[in-house]
Amino acid sequence: MKIVKRSAEYTIYQKRNQRYGVKGADKKWVNGDDKVKVLLAEGLVKAPTPKAPEPEPAPEADAGEADAAADDAAGDEKASAE
Repeated sequence: MKIVKRSAEYTIYQKRNQRYGVKGADKKWVNGDDKVKVLLAEGLVKAPTPKAPEPEPAPEADAGEADAAADDAAGDEKASAE
C-alpha cells in the first residue's frame, strides 16, 4: 500500500486496487461513515449524487389491461368447462 497523506490524526493509504484505507492515530483502521468523512475532506472521493425519482407509469392504463386479461381468462375457463 502506498501512503497518500499522513497527519497527526490519521494516515490515508491507497491500495493496489485503487481503493483507500484510513488508519487512525491509534493504529486501528477507520471504517464506515468516519472513513467517508475523512476521504471527502481530503478530496479523494466524490459524494454520490442522489438519483432523480423515476416517474411511475399511469395506474389507470395498467388496471384496465389487467381487468381485460382477467375477463378473457374467465371466459376461456367457462368455454372449456362446457
